[in-house]
Amino acid sequence: MGSGFSCSSFSSSVSPSLSFSDWVCYSPATVLPNYTKPRSFTFNPTFKTSFRGYLQKSHENMKSESPLSSSSFVTLNSGKVEEEKTPDEISATPIVTDLCDINPKLFQQLIHDALVWSSLHGLVVGDKSVQRSGTVPGVGLVHAPFALLPTFFPQIHWQEGCELAPLFNELVDRVSLDGKFLQESLSRTKKADGFTSRLLDIHSMMLKINKKEEIRLGLHRSDYMLDAQTNALLQIELNTISASFAGLGCVVSELHRNLLNHYGKKLGLDPSRVPRNNAVSGFAEALAKAWNEYNNSSAVVLVVVQTEERNMYDQHWLCTILKERHSVSAIRKTMAEIDAEGELQPDGTLLIGGQPVSVIYFRAGYAPSDYPSESEWRARLLMEQSSAIKCPSISYHLVGTKKIQQELAKPNVLERFIENKDDVAKLRKCFAGLWSLDYSDVVKTAIERPDLFVLKPQREGGGNNVYGDDLRETLQKLEKEGSEERDAYILMQRIFPSASPAFLVQHGICHQDHAISELGMYGAYLRNKDNIIINDHCGYLLRTKVSSSNEGGVAAGFAVLDSIYLT
Repeated sequence: MGSGFSCSSFSSSVSPSLSFSDWVCYSPATVLPNYTKPRSFTFNPTFKTSFRGYLQKSHENMKSESPLSSSSFVTLNSGKVEEEKTPDEISATPIVTDLCDINPKLFQQLIHDALVWSSLHGLVVGDKSVQRSGTVPGVGLVHAPFALLPTFFPQIHWQEGCELAPLFNELVDRVSLDGKFLQESLSRTKKADGFTSRLLDIHSMMLKINKKEEIRLGLHRSDYMLDAQTNALLQIELNTISASFAGLGCVVSELHRNLLNHYGKKLGLDPSRVPRNNAVSGFAEALAKAWNEYNNSSAVVLVVVQTEERNMYDQHWLCTILKERHSVSAIRKTMAEIDAEGELQPDGTLLIGGQPVSVIYFRAGYAPSDYPSESEWRARLLMEQSSAIKCPSISYHLVGTKKIQQELAKPNVLERFIENKDDVAKLRKCFAGLWSLDYSDVVKTAIERPDLFVLKPQREGGGNNVYGDDLRETLQKLEKEGSEERDAYILMQRIFPSASPAFLVQHGICHQDHAISELGMYGAYLRNKDNIIINDHCGYLLRTKVSSSNEGGVAAGFAVLDSIYLT
C-alpha cells in the first residue's frame, strides 16, 4: 500500500496566532513551531544547474555531523553496522560541485544506463496504457518511476528510524490484543465511516467467539519525514496492511549502488554510503518462518490481490524469493475468487481450490474499492474465521487506522501498552501533532491557517488527504452541518521538510526539480504465543516527489522510488 505524503515544502515564514499550549501536551514534536522557510536551491532546468552549495554542504556533513569517531566511520546494512571508509578516505574523493563539470554526453549515458539496468533487473510496473498489464505478467512492462541519484539523508536519523521499527512492531502487537480499546476508540468513527464499520463488525465477531490468533505475523512500514525547522524525524503514518514496495525498493537501492560504482568518482559520491536494502528478503524470511510455525508442509501462502495490479512485480519479487530461498509456494487470489473457491474445514483449516492455506498475506483489502460486493466481505470473514496466520489479522489492520494513530498520541496512552519509559520516550518523540475534530480551538486555527495542517480520512493509499483551501472548506462544511461525518477525519500537523534538487525519471524522461522525500522503515514481527520469533527492522523505502505536490504515493502516480545516501 503506497501512502500519500502529508506535507510539502514551505514557502514563507508563518506564526500561528493561537497558543497551542492549551491543547497540545503530548510531546515537544506536537507543538507547531514558528516555521521559517526551509533551505532551498536555485534550480534551472538545464544540465548546467549549480549543485555547489548542495553537494559541498552534504559532503561536509559526512565529516562534521557524524556521531561516530573519525576512526570508525560506518554505514548501516538494514540496521546492522558494517565497517566502511573513514571520513578522510571519503574526503579524498573529488566532489563535482557543478553539473556543468560533467560532460552532457556522460550525463545522458548515466540516464541511459539507469533505464537499461532497470529493465534488465525487474524495476518495472505495468503500463497503464496497455489493457492487460495489470492482469497478465510480462505484458506491457515499463520502468517504475525512480530518482536518478540517491537522496542525502543524515545517518543519525537513519539510525533512529532503524531503532524505532522493533518498537512499533511490539506496539502494534500489544494494541491488537486490547479489543476493548480498539472498539471504543473507533466507536464514533464506525458511525461516520461505513468501511471502518464493516471492519469493526468482523473484529467484534471474532471477539464474541473468542477467536485467538496465537501465531501473529506483522509486516509493517512506518513512514516519516525529516522536519526542517525542528530537525526531528516525525511519523506520518504506520502501515499494518499491504506495506508495499519491499521488492522494488530493494531494486532501486541496487540501481543506485550500481550507478555510483561506475560513475561515483566523477560525481564525488561513494556507493558504500547507500545502505543495502534487505526489505524483500526480510519479508520473505518472516513469511517462511510463519509458514513453518503453522506446521503443515503441504500448505501454501495465500497472497490476496486486487483484480488489476500494475504493481504486481513488487509482489512477485517477494513470492519468488519465498519459493527459491525457502521452498515455500504461494498462490495469488482475489477476494472474489477466495469467496468462490474457499472452504473452511471443521478444524479451522482454510482450503482454496482444495489446497490448505498456512499464511494469508494481504496485498488488497485495505480500501473500500477492494470490496465492490458482499462477495469480498464474505471472503474477508472466511479468512478471519480460519486457523491460517493472517498478515494482518483484523486486529492488526485496525491498529493501523488513522484514528488509532491519533489515540496513541494522547497523554498516557502509550504507557498503557509499553512499560519501558525509554521506549515510550522514543516513540513519542517521533509523533507529530494529531487531533480529533473535537478540539474546537485546533479546528478554528486550521480554518484560519490551513497551510499548517493535513486533514486525513480513514483511508489508505495515496490521494485521500485534504490540503489548503480544500481543507478549510471541508472543515467549514463539517462544522456547519455538525454531522457525524466529522468523526471520519483526524487533523495532523503538516510537516515541512527541506527541498533539494533531484532528477526524477518517469516514462524514460529525466525531469529536474526541487523535491522532498518520505522515509518508510519496514519491520517484521512474528510471535507464537509467548515466543517472539522475529522482531526486526528489515530495510527501507524512500519516496521522492516534486515539492509543489501535496500527495506522494508511487502507485498512485505522485512520487518516484528512491534510496538513501547517508551523510
